[in-house]
Amino acid sequence: MPAPSPLPLDPIAEAHRQWTAHGWGDVADGMAAVTSLMRAQQIMLARVEETLKPTGLTFSRYELLTLLTFTKNGALPMAKASARLQVHPTSVTNAVDRLEAAGYVRRTPHPSDRRTTLVEITEEGRTLAVDATEKLNEQVFSKPGLSKDRLTSLVRILAELRRTAGDFEDIGSSPAW
Repeated sequence: MPAPSPLPLDPIAEAHRQWTAHGWGDVADGMAAVTSLMRAQQIMLARVEETLKPTGLTFSRYELLTLLTFTKNGALPMAKASARLQVHPTSVTNAVDRLEAAGYVRRTPHPSDRRTTLVEITEEGRTLAVDATEKLNEQVFSKPGLSKDRLTSLVRILAELRRTAGDFEDIGSSPAW
């Protein structure tokens, strides 16, 4: 699908102008920041989904498979997967249902806690996760649209926003970037 033609002006800058003109200038920067983040998320998600389309994965299913490849045994309790992915348990259940139907994961009983169900990646799932990661690395992550310096600044700024919002605790560890 061809990319849409660029607009002749920045609609968020125009919204900022309108916010100010309507007497909301004191919050116009905040509106522009929130709206810009939401638009950037749409742009990035579209790039990711387009890259993943041939694999049959959505980004949420890709994230779950990749999380499982990073674990010691290729399995996690469903509740822990939900917490690590920062999504509602129902979202994990839906992703597991789809991945299980495709043969990429399986549900297994926890060896010591009968109340807990593990989600475990299959060899097919592991192969798919690696293939999808290589595609994303090549087509999206290697060229996110910003220089290395700007990218590092953006990640730090977004980490600050997330930490302030309570997304994670700052325990004094310094990020890798």
